[in-house]
Amino acid sequence: MPEILTVLDVIQRSSVFLDGKGVESARLNAEWLIASALGIDRMKLYMQFDRPLKEAELADMRSKVARRAKREPLQYILGTTPFHELELKVDQRALIPRPETEQLVELALGSLGENDEPYRIVDLGTGSGAIALALAFALPRAAVFAVDASREALELAQENALGCGLQNRVTFVLSDWFSDFGPEGEFDLIVSNPPYLTDEEMESAEPEVKDFEPRSALFAEEAGISDLQTIVRGSYERLKLGGALWLETGVKHREPLLTLCRELGYGQCEGVDDWSDRPRFVKAVK
Repeated sequence: MPEILTVLDVIQRSSVFLDGKGVESARLNAEWLIASALGIDRMKLYMQFDRPLKEAELADMRSKVARRAKREPLQYILGTTPFHELELKVDQRALIPRPETEQLVELALGSLGENDEPYRIVDLGTGSGAIALALAFALPRAAVFAVDASREALELAQENALGCGLQNRVTFVLSDWFSDFGPEGEFDLIVSNPPYLTDEEMESAEPEVKDFEPRSALFAEEAGISDLQTIVRGSYERLKLGGALWLETGVKHREPLLTLCRELGYGQCEGVDDWSDRPRFVKAVK
Protein backbone atom coordinates (compact mmCIF):
# COMPACT_ATOMS: atom_id res chain seq x y z
CA MET A 1 0.00 0.00 0.00
CA PRO A 2 1.49 3.38 -1.02
CA GLU A 3 2.44 5.79 1.74
CA ILE A 4 -0.08 8.56 2.34
CA LEU A 5 1.61 11.92 2.70
CA THR A 6 0.08 15.02 4.22
CA VAL A 7 0.88 18.67 3.54
CA LEU A 8 2.98 18.81 6.73
CA ASP A 9 4.88 15.66 5.77
CA VAL A 10 5.88 17.15 2.43
CA ILE A 11 6.80 20.54 3.93
CA GLN A 12 9.09 18.88 6.46
CA ARG A 13 10.75 16.53 3.99
CA SER A 14 11.17 19.25 1.37
CA SER A 15 12.67 21.60 3.96
CA VAL A 16 15.34 19.07 4.93
CA PHE A 17 16.06 18.30 1.27
CA LEU A 18 16.40 21.96 0.26
CA ASP A 19 18.51 22.78 3.29
CA GLY A 20 20.91 20.02 2.28
CA LYS A 21 21.22 21.67 -1.14
CA GLY A 22 22.28 24.98 0.40
CA VAL A 23 18.98 26.79 -0.12
CA GLU A 24 18.61 29.69 2.29
CA SER A 25 15.33 29.79 4.29
CA ALA A 26 14.59 26.22 3.20
CA ARG A 27 11.36 25.88 5.20
CA LEU A 28 9.91 29.10 3.80
CA ASN A 29 10.89 28.08 0.27
CA ALA A 30 9.21 24.70 0.74
CA GLU A 31 6.02 26.36 1.92
CA TRP A 32 5.91 28.72 -1.08
CA LEU A 33 6.51 25.86 -3.52
CA ILE A 34 3.91 23.58 -1.99
CA ALA A 35 1.33 26.36 -1.79
CA SER A 36 2.01 27.10 -5.46
CA ALA A 37 1.51 23.45 -6.42
CA LEU A 38 -1.80 23.42 -4.54
CA GLY A 39 -2.88 26.77 -5.98
CA ILE A 40 -3.48 28.34 -2.57
CA ASP A 41 -2.06 31.19 -0.50
CA ARG A 42 0.93 30.15 1.59
CA MET A 43 -0.76 31.11 4.86
CA LYS A 44 -3.62 28.69 4.13
CA LEU A 45 -1.16 25.81 4.37
CA TYR A 46 -1.26 26.15 8.16
CA MET A 47 -4.94 25.20 8.14
CA GLN A 48 -4.34 22.16 5.93
CA PHE A 49 -1.37 20.44 7.54
CA ASP A 50 -3.29 17.15 7.90
CA ARG A 51 -4.63 17.17 4.34
CA PRO A 52 -3.65 14.00 2.47
CA LEU A 53 -2.18 14.68 -0.95
CA LYS A 54 -3.06 13.13 -4.27
CA GLU A 55 -0.37 11.72 -6.53
CA ALA A 56 -0.87 14.46 -9.13
CA GLU A 57 -0.35 17.10 -6.42
CA LEU A 58 2.76 15.34 -5.17
CA ALA A 59 4.19 15.13 -8.69
CA ASP A 60 3.85 18.89 -9.16
CA MET A 61 5.42 19.52 -5.76
CA ARG A 62 8.33 17.20 -6.48
CA SER A 63 8.99 18.96 -9.78
CA LYS A 64 9.03 22.41 -8.17
CA VAL A 65 11.19 21.31 -5.24
CA ALA A 66 13.63 19.60 -7.60
CA ARG A 67 14.01 22.83 -9.59
CA ARG A 68 14.67 24.81 -6.41
CA ALA A 69 17.21 22.21 -5.28
CA LYS A 70 19.16 23.00 -8.46
CA ARG A 71 19.16 26.58 -7.14
CA GLU A 72 16.75 27.96 -9.73
CA PRO A 73 15.35 31.16 -8.15
CA LEU A 74 12.12 30.75 -6.25
CA GLN A 75 10.54 33.63 -8.18
CA TYR A 76 11.17 31.95 -11.54
CA ILE A 77 9.54 28.75 -10.29
CA LEU A 78 6.52 30.59 -8.87
CA GLY A 79 6.35 32.71 -12.03
CA THR A 80 5.55 36.01 -10.29
CA THR A 81 6.94 38.40 -7.70
CA PRO A 82 5.47 41.43 -5.90
CA PHE A 83 6.98 44.82 -6.69
CA HIS A 84 5.80 48.17 -5.34
CA GLU A 85 2.02 47.55 -5.31
CA LEU A 86 2.18 45.41 -8.46
CA GLU A 87 2.40 41.67 -9.12
CA LEU A 88 4.86 41.03 -11.94
CA LYS A 89 5.51 38.02 -14.12
CA VAL A 90 9.16 36.95 -13.95
CA ASP A 91 11.20 34.48 -15.96
CA GLN A 92 14.71 34.08 -17.35
CA ARG A 93 14.19 36.81 -19.95
CA ALA A 94 14.96 39.45 -17.31
CA LEU A 95 16.42 40.13 -13.89
CA ILE A 96 14.23 39.46 -10.85
CA PRO A 97 13.26 42.83 -9.30
CA ARG A 98 14.97 43.39 -5.93
CA PRO A 99 13.77 45.22 -2.79
CA GLU A 100 16.50 47.86 -3.24
CA THR A 101 15.01 48.69 -6.64
CA GLU A 102 11.70 49.34 -4.90
CA GLN A 103 13.64 51.87 -2.81
CA LEU A 104 14.92 53.42 -6.04
CA VAL A 105 11.30 53.90 -7.15
CA GLU A 106 10.47 55.51 -3.81
CA LEU A 107 13.43 57.88 -4.06
CA ALA A 108 12.55 58.84 -7.62
CA LEU A 109 8.93 59.50 -6.70
CA GLY A 110 10.02 61.56 -3.71
CA SER A 111 12.12 63.82 -5.91
CA LEU A 112 9.26 64.71 -8.27
CA GLY A 113 6.71 66.46 -6.06
CA GLU A 114 3.02 66.31 -7.01
CA ASN A 115 1.76 62.98 -8.33
CA ASP A 116 -0.77 64.43 -10.79
CA GLU A 117 1.69 66.31 -13.01
CA PRO A 118 2.28 65.26 -16.67
CA TYR A 119 5.88 64.21 -16.09
CA ARG A 120 8.02 62.78 -18.86
CA ILE A 121 10.00 59.79 -17.56
CA VAL A 122 12.36 57.22 -19.03
CA ASP A 123 13.40 53.92 -17.44
CA LEU A 124 16.65 52.74 -19.03
CA GLY A 125 17.23 48.97 -19.04
CA THR A 126 13.65 48.23 -18.02
CA GLY A 127 13.98 44.42 -17.91
CA SER A 128 10.69 43.07 -16.55
CA GLY A 129 9.29 46.61 -16.66
CA ALA A 130 9.28 46.89 -12.89
CA ILE A 131 10.46 50.50 -12.52
CA ALA A 132 8.54 51.89 -15.49
CA LEU A 133 5.29 50.20 -14.48
CA ALA A 134 5.61 51.18 -10.81
CA LEU A 135 6.14 54.82 -11.82
CA ALA A 136 3.27 54.73 -14.32
CA PHE A 137 0.99 53.26 -11.67
CA ALA A 138 1.94 55.93 -9.11
CA LEU A 139 1.86 58.86 -11.56
CA PRO A 140 -1.39 58.68 -13.54
CA ARG A 141 -0.58 61.61 -15.88
CA ALA A 142 3.04 60.73 -16.58
CA ALA A 143 4.34 59.75 -20.01
CA VAL A 144 6.67 56.83 -19.33
CA PHE A 145 9.19 55.33 -21.77
CA ALA A 146 10.68 51.90 -21.03
CA VAL A 147 13.93 51.20 -22.88
CA ASP A 148 15.87 47.93 -23.20
CA ALA A 149 18.40 46.44 -25.61
CA SER A 150 16.87 42.96 -25.18
CA ARG A 151 13.84 42.21 -27.34
CA GLU A 152 12.95 39.30 -25.04
CA ALA A 153 13.05 41.51 -21.95
CA LEU A 154 10.83 44.10 -23.66
CA GLU A 155 8.33 41.38 -24.52
CA LEU A 156 8.20 40.38 -20.86
CA ALA A 157 7.79 44.02 -19.83
CA GLN A 158 4.91 44.41 -22.29
CA GLU A 159 3.26 41.27 -20.90
CA ASN A 160 3.54 42.79 -17.43
CA ALA A 161 2.07 46.08 -18.64
CA LEU A 162 -0.92 44.20 -19.99
CA GLY A 163 -1.26 42.18 -16.79
CA CYS A 164 -1.20 45.35 -14.68
CA GLY A 165 -3.61 47.23 -16.94
CA LEU A 166 -0.90 49.77 -17.82
CA GLN A 167 -0.41 48.86 -21.48
CA ASN A 168 -1.59 52.30 -22.64
CA ARG A 169 0.55 54.18 -20.16
CA VAL A 170 4.05 53.05 -21.14
CA THR A 171 5.89 53.29 -24.47
CA PHE A 172 8.37 50.46 -25.01
CA VAL A 173 11.55 51.16 -26.96
CA LEU A 174 14.16 48.69 -28.24
CA SER A 175 17.47 50.51 -27.81
CA ASP A 176 20.95 50.06 -26.37
CA TRP A 177 20.67 52.88 -23.85
CA PHE A 178 20.17 56.05 -25.91
CA SER A 179 21.56 54.75 -29.22
CA ASP A 180 18.15 54.23 -30.92
CA PHE A 181 16.07 56.34 -28.56
CA GLY A 182 15.55 59.97 -29.53
CA PRO A 183 12.05 61.19 -28.70
CA GLU A 184 11.28 64.88 -28.98
CA GLY A 185 11.33 66.84 -25.76
CA GLU A 186 13.26 66.56 -22.53
CA PHE A 187 12.61 64.49 -19.44
CA ASP A 188 11.70 65.34 -15.87
CA LEU A 189 13.17 62.04 -14.66
CA ILE A 190 15.58 59.44 -15.97
CA VAL A 191 15.93 56.36 -13.79
CA SER A 192 17.97 53.21 -14.29
CA ASN A 193 19.07 50.01 -12.60
CA PRO A 194 21.70 49.00 -15.17
CA PRO A 195 24.21 46.13 -15.07
CA TYR A 196 26.94 46.97 -12.56
CA LEU A 197 28.51 43.76 -11.26
CA THR A 198 32.22 43.11 -11.78
CA ASP A 199 33.77 39.82 -12.95
CA GLU A 200 34.70 39.04 -9.35
CA GLU A 201 31.19 39.76 -8.08
CA MET A 202 29.68 37.57 -10.78
CA GLU A 203 31.98 34.68 -9.90
CA SER A 204 31.19 34.93 -6.19
CA ALA A 205 27.44 35.35 -6.68
CA GLU A 206 25.00 32.70 -5.52
CA PRO A 207 24.02 30.05 -8.12
CA GLU A 208 20.54 31.60 -8.31
CA VAL A 209 22.14 34.71 -9.78
CA LYS A 210 25.06 33.56 -11.92
CA ASP A 211 23.47 30.36 -13.27
CA PHE A 212 19.93 31.56 -14.02
CA GLU A 213 19.56 35.33 -14.35
CA PRO A 214 20.66 36.95 -17.64
CA ARG A 215 24.31 37.93 -17.46
CA SER A 216 23.68 40.91 -19.74
CA ALA A 217 21.46 42.42 -17.03
CA LEU A 218 24.09 41.95 -14.31
CA PHE A 219 27.65 42.36 -15.57
CA ALA A 220 29.31 45.53 -16.88
CA GLU A 221 32.82 46.21 -18.17
CA GLU A 222 35.43 48.43 -16.53
CA ALA A 223 34.88 47.21 -12.96
CA GLY A 224 31.12 47.36 -13.40
CA ILE A 225 30.89 51.07 -14.15
CA SER A 226 30.84 51.29 -17.97
CA ASP A 227 27.06 51.31 -18.48
CA LEU A 228 26.55 53.70 -15.58
CA GLN A 229 28.98 56.15 -17.17
CA THR A 230 27.21 55.88 -20.52
CA ILE A 231 23.89 56.70 -18.87
CA VAL A 232 25.29 59.64 -16.91
CA ARG A 233 26.78 61.14 -20.08
CA GLY A 234 23.72 60.53 -22.26
CA SER A 235 21.19 61.76 -19.72
CA TYR A 236 22.52 65.29 -19.27
CA GLU A 237 21.33 66.67 -22.61
CA ARG A 238 18.01 64.82 -22.34
CA LEU A 239 16.97 66.17 -18.94
CA LYS A 240 14.95 69.32 -18.44
CA LEU A 241 16.51 72.05 -16.31
CA GLY A 242 15.76 70.79 -12.81
CA GLY A 243 15.24 67.24 -14.07
CA ALA A 244 16.72 64.39 -12.04
CA LEU A 245 18.76 61.31 -12.86
CA TRP A 246 18.47 58.45 -10.39
CA LEU A 247 20.77 55.41 -10.61
CA GLU A 248 21.13 52.13 -8.77
CA THR A 249 24.86 51.39 -8.61
CA GLY A 250 27.53 49.07 -7.30
CA VAL A 251 28.95 49.75 -3.86
CA LYS A 252 32.25 51.14 -5.21
CA HIS A 253 30.78 53.38 -7.88
CA ARG A 254 29.50 56.35 -5.90
CA GLU A 255 32.54 58.61 -5.87
CA PRO A 256 33.64 58.14 -9.51
CA LEU A 257 30.06 58.69 -10.68
CA LEU A 258 29.60 61.81 -8.57
CA THR A 259 32.88 63.15 -9.94
CA LEU A 260 31.70 62.49 -13.51
CA CYS A 261 28.33 64.14 -12.81
CA ARG A 262 30.04 67.30 -11.54
CA GLU A 263 32.43 67.37 -14.51
CA LEU A 264 29.47 67.20 -16.91
CA GLY A 265 27.74 70.13 -15.23
CA TYR A 266 25.04 68.49 -13.16
CA GLY A 267 24.03 70.61 -10.20
CA GLN A 268 22.88 68.75 -7.10
CA CYS A 269 24.87 65.49 -6.98
CA GLU A 270 24.54 63.10 -4.06
CA GLY A 271 24.81 59.50 -2.99
CA VAL A 272 22.07 57.73 -1.03
CA ASP A 273 22.47 54.53 1.00
CA ASP A 274 19.99 51.68 0.74
CA TRP A 275 18.00 50.20 3.61
CA SER A 276 21.03 48.03 4.48
CA ASP A 277 23.28 51.12 4.72
CA ARG A 278 25.14 50.21 1.53
CA PRO A 279 26.13 52.99 -0.93
CA ARG A 280 23.55 52.01 -3.52
CA PHE A 281 22.09 55.07 -5.29
CA VAL A 282 23.27 58.21 -7.04
CA LYS A 283 21.15 61.28 -7.78
CA ALA A 284 22.12 64.11 -10.10
CA VAL A 285 19.98 67.12 -11.03
CA LYS A 286 20.47 69.25 -14.14
